[in-house]
Amino acid sequence: MHELRHKYKVTELIKIAGIPRSSYYYHIKCQAKEDKYAEIRPLLQQIFNDNKGRYGYRRITAELKKQGAIINHKTVLRLMKESNLHCFVRIKKYNSYRGEVGKVAPNLLNREFNSAKPNEKWVTDITEFHLFGQKLYLSPILDLYNGEIISYDISNHPRFSQVMAMLNRAFDKIPDNTGLILHSDQGWQYRMAAYHAALKEKGIRQSMSRKATCLDNAVMENFFGHLKSELLYNQIFESVEHFVQELHGYLEYYNHKRIKKRLNYMSPIEYRLMKAA
Repeated sequence: MHELRHKYKVTELIKIAGIPRSSYYYHIKCQAKEDKYAEIRPLLQQIFNDNKGRYGYRRITAELKKQGAIINHKTVLRLMKESNLHCFVRIKKYNSYRGEVGKVAPNLLNREFNSAKPNEKWVTDITEFHLFGQKLYLSPILDLYNGEIISYDISNHPRFSQVMAMLNRAFDKIPDNTGLILHSDQGWQYRMAAYHAALKEKGIRQSMSRKATCLDNAVMENFFGHLKSELLYNQIFESVEHFVQELHGYLEYYNHKRIKKRLNYMSPIEYRLMKAA
């Protein structure tokens, strides 16, 4: 309508449009106003793009403030909506339970997910990916202190050797007899005698969720949800090999760059190093 004002009288245009004269001039006035967020918008877009759509408005607000921008989270949310920038939702995980196999350990963790220091409480689980008619399995260990991924292993089958490879990588990072708790669900891998023996030899206390109680390992569930929404459902992969390459990259990104609100908007490793300084 505004573009037609050079061909027709304003009175004719507003009559055809069926709007009051005051509404027309109010709209013109709003268009003429300078966008006070003109410098913020490209920064916001860059942060969103750099993190591949994984950050919502709170994390983007924190990153903007790190760059010196003075802005609140409600404004960032509005600007994201105006730019059609939407964070991704999370999806469910693979279930490794196969019935009554082996020994069940007590639930030592008991949903006490807070930890006062590194390597005090670890959690683990296995998640499944479906790509190109194939399946892949990721088995990580996560430290409840800062959410850091301590070790992981990727396999095309949920083998027991995968869990042991993950354990051995984690064991290399800590001394013996720390007394830390390693919590899992009741998956068959964690009931194996060799798994119990490896933990006992290292001086680690084994803990297990109650049967069919996913909230007992909620932090691990939450990690897998973020992983799948931010990587698996957020990119197009050329092959299984390409996905594995990107999965390694995501886990590196998660530890070193992905900020968390509960860590004062620092990444897991950044937070650990800051606390140790």
